[in-house]
Amino acid sequence: MRLKYALKIPCSFAFVQRFLIIRFSSIGDIVLTSPIVRCLAAKYPEAEIHYLSKPAFRGILESNPHISKVWMWNEDSKELINELRSMQFDYIIDLHHNLRSFLVKRKLNRKSASFNKLNIEKYLYVNFRIGKLPDVHIVDRYFATIEKLGVVNDNQGLDFFIQEKDSVNINDLLPDTHHSGYVALVIGALKATKRLPFEKLLELCEKLQCPLVLLGGESEKNEGVLLSEKLGPRVLNMCGKLTLGQSASLVKQAMVVVTHDTGLMHIAAAFQKPIVSIWGNTIPEFGMYPYLPSAESKQFIAEVKELSCRPCSKIGYSTCPKKHFSCMQDQDLEKIAEAVRGLLQPAHPGD
Repeated sequence: MRLKYALKIPCSFAFVQRFLIIRFSSIGDIVLTSPIVRCLAAKYPEAEIHYLSKPAFRGILESNPHISKVWMWNEDSKELINELRSMQFDYIIDLHHNLRSFLVKRKLNRKSASFNKLNIEKYLYVNFRIGKLPDVHIVDRYFATIEKLGVVNDNQGLDFFIQEKDSVNINDLLPDTHHSGYVALVIGALKATKRLPFEKLLELCEKLQCPLVLLGGESEKNEGVLLSEKLGPRVLNMCGKLTLGQSASLVKQAMVVVTHDTGLMHIAAAFQKPIVSIWGNTIPEFGMYPYLPSAESKQFIAEVKELSCRPCSKIGYSTCPKKHFSCMQDQDLEKIAEAVRGLLQPAHPGD
């Protein structure tokens, strides 16, 4: 049995016992590595897959049945490195590729491969509008990192596993007006230049004449309260009230998800939800748009194209560097609302 297994894979990796995947952050980036974990486990079913990340993302990783052990980066890196070194990993897959992951690889001194972040290409695009970025999603670039292992993309999309304690019963949480279906509106994002301003969010909610569930973190709680107060009972504010897993549960049960470029966008993609993504200073060309390899028609990307100042960075800012914030102020909200209505149609039973 062992011989048969060994013959199916490249001879140089025939007896791999342990892999270590490194990705320190963030929520969306870690979700985007889930196809790597799944396909690696399918190719090497007898091997252990370990994952090194930060404590904030423990829950996402420990709920993944394909991961054997999760390691948490901490300040006492010496002790952690000693523990990792004792595992004698056969291969390290660096999907973060920064100074910290480089130091981990150097100290472990094992065979490894590193993800190409295309930093030079991104720098040229952001600063000089020189288009050298490949038209390739980041998930497929992750797979290029492990090409030598003989692992190929199964095109089954992303994974996100909701723990039983985070599963939300709609009948217990949502008002009766939402039981027939709702749109999840993710109002948060890490940087302000990736979020619609409050006035635009309010206008969009007014155009969406359907039950809405607002999702976001503690920093979006006040905006959520104001929106729900202004729009009445068809808008339920859950910002700052849920764990990530509970928010994911509501995303999974939504008819359509409207979201900024943020972690819940990728979680929505993991559940193959119809997605309307709204882009500000960042651009889909960076390769991190919703990954729906078998359902591309289920998404709509809203962006203000042909702005000379966009993208202004790879990540975002607390305020618009040009002060006009045209990438969000000029969003066509009616077009976004039309896209939501179009995606809602096949979601109704009997259609």
